[in-house]
Amino acid sequence: MHPILGRIAICFVLFLILFPALSCQIYIIWPWYGRELSVELITLLLPFNVLAVSLLWNYYLCIFTDPGEVPDGWKPDTQSNEGYEVKRLTGCPRFCRTCEKFKPPRSHHCRQCNRCVLRMDHHCPWTNNCIGHFNYGHFIRFLFYVDVTCSYHLAMVSYRVMAASGRRYYDEPTGAELIFIILNYVFVIPVILVVGAFSLYHFNSLLGNTTTIEGWEKDKAAMLRRHGKIEEVKFPYNLGVRRNIASILGNNPLLWCCPTVPPGTGLKYQLSVADEHYNWPPRDPALADQLPFKLPDSPWTYDNGDVNPNLRPTNGQLRGVNDYEDPGVDTHPGRPYSPDSDSDYSEEGYSGAVRVRRGSEGYEVRSVNREQLFQEYVEDRISEAGRYQVYEPEHTLESDEDFEEDEFEENIDENIDELSGGVGDAGTMSDDDVPLALR
Repeated sequence: MHPILGRIAICFVLFLILFPALSCQIYIIWPWYGRELSVELITLLLPFNVLAVSLLWNYYLCIFTDPGEVPDGWKPDTQSNEGYEVKRLTGCPRFCRTCEKFKPPRSHHCRQCNRCVLRMDHHCPWTNNCIGHFNYGHFIRFLFYVDVTCSYHLAMVSYRVMAASGRRYYDEPTGAELIFIILNYVFVIPVILVVGAFSLYHFNSLLGNTTTIEGWEKDKAAMLRRHGKIEEVKFPYNLGVRRNIASILGNNPLLWCCPTVPPGTGLKYQLSVADEHYNWPPRDPALADQLPFKLPDSPWTYDNGDVNPNLRPTNGQLRGVNDYEDPGVDTHPGRPYSPDSDSDYSEEGYSGAVRVRRGSEGYEVRSVNREQLFQEYVEDRISEAGRYQVYEPEHTLESDEDFEEDEFEENIDENIDELSGGVGDAGTMSDDDVPLALR
């Protein structure tokens, strides 16, 4: 997410929190109590403000607390009995190619934050931050306080509405109060429904010591178990309800609702399985015959190190450079050639019909010799509109008839010459031998 969009989302959440919290006290409860401070009013509003402040404080911690990232140079201890996660294909410790670091257990790479996050749960757009090991407890408290504060708010506003429905005339709300009552219902009811459903999911994950990503892995493992592909596999991080909550909110239950630092470093976690060589998530047996991924020694991937003879560039045909737009090269310059110039000419940026191929470092253009360059220059000059006046005679019907008469007379003269030559060889020819048409 873009940083500006993240800030807009945070401002929107703050508006959803502050508007109902302030408007219900200023425009609904305060006028209802006659705008006078009393013990009953303090008893009603003090718990609500404590809940609202706790909500804002935990939301602040969710935004500005670093979820945790992998330290530089960290490597898993493969000789210890604490266990470590391995890749499914290679069986080696997990390694992030983007961060170029080993991945501790339960850590994943976040594309939004562009780093590996410890015990990553998800990337929350409403906090513009990842929810990981060090701020997941604040996130759970934030959801809890949203549910409790919205419930208290609805109860308080509903109590005002029930009082207005009585028979006492002085309890009837004014027009401004009625508008703000409706607005508070419009804002708070959708929030408590959406956030409440989201809270139930995360509270259930807290009881099972499961992150959102691990929840997807558990669903996939359950599907493989239902299809009979694998045997039942125990989730290695489920330590029991009490210990699962303590691993996130701390060991003291009295401080579970207070912002505290989560226990541990996020680099290793206690396991519930006796064998440290656990395999989570379980691998699909259909992929058992798949060979481990290994990079080839040679950059050529055809026939074990050879070049594919049928490999041809998809755009290596003759075409004009105008078919593509390269922002770094002007594709429409005039061709800077002159017959009087002896300087070499570079084909880069030429807009004529040359062979162009996209290479790994840009567009590659075949070099053109100087004679071909001159020939193209002459053709371009001749074909330029308005540069030369080319005479093209007009063919009329009369000129065509004259041309046919001249051609007929030439044929007659040729026939006479042939006959004359024949008579000269045989002797003299009489007038009777001459055809009537020639007389």
